[in-house]
Amino acid sequence: MTHWTLHRTHTTARGTVRWDRFGSGDPVVLLHGTPFSSYVWRDVARALAATHEVYVWDMLGYGISEQRDGQDVSLAAQTDVFADLLDLWDLPAPAVVAHDVGGAVALRTHLLRGAAYRRLALVDAVALAPWGSPFFRLVAEHTPVFEALPAPLHEALVRAYVSSAARGALPPPVLDALVAPWLGERGQAAFYRQIAQADQRHTEQVRPRYPELDLPVLVCWGEQDAWIPPERGRELAALIPGARLRMLRGAGHLVQQDAPAQLTAALVEFLAERDG
Repeated sequence: MTHWTLHRTHTTARGTVRWDRFGSGDPVVLLHGTPFSSYVWRDVARALAATHEVYVWDMLGYGISEQRDGQDVSLAAQTDVFADLLDLWDLPAPAVVAHDVGGAVALRTHLLRGAAYRRLALVDAVALAPWGSPFFRLVAEHTPVFEALPAPLHEALVRAYVSSAARGALPPPVLDALVAPWLGERGQAAFYRQIAQADQRHTEQVRPRYPELDLPVLVCWGEQDAWIPPERGRELAALIPGARLRMLRGAGHLVQQDAPAQLTAALVEFLAERDG
């Protein structure tokens, strides 16, 4: 159940990323957030693949994509990479489902780069400042201190942080898979690099344009999200003309783990709608 890998590689001007696709039907692209990877979509992706061609990728610096010193893993860089992947995949107007900072990347790629989507689902999305959990903001303010942590303390910290994204206890194999990319000398540096480069100006740049969105939008949110409160989801849905809001009962921020059936049902219904 927990096995997941990406078999394809693409080298962009920003670096090399791993991706994959499976299933057949109308295309849908899934974007993950931080500090996660495409692994969080494993169950939802397999379900959607019954009726869709599903595309997944690990953002630069995340999962099994390239991690290196001096790497730009900002939202601006991820926007460039996503736009490049859409060109590679030759997807003129796919459906897009985006979680956490993946939401910011999807919104930026659409509003700033002109990428066309058939419809867009935003799941506990980073879209409105201020964003980031209290821990995230603490690390951003004191990154050099955290970078110097001994490896065992770093691992314990990352495990506790990742665990806090879910409403319930994460099964040990799932927690191990989520934490693994951030371990070792390279992974530890990459973990703090992506936090240090988080910049709210990248969402503030596009926030005034949310009322311009002219496509079907579904906003899904965990009712018990402790990282980005549900009020933020309601605010986001109110800013987007015609957007629908679906609150997911009993779910925290990591809704793919907490409420996979609820989330999949909402996405299947949304993606099956015909454009009018």
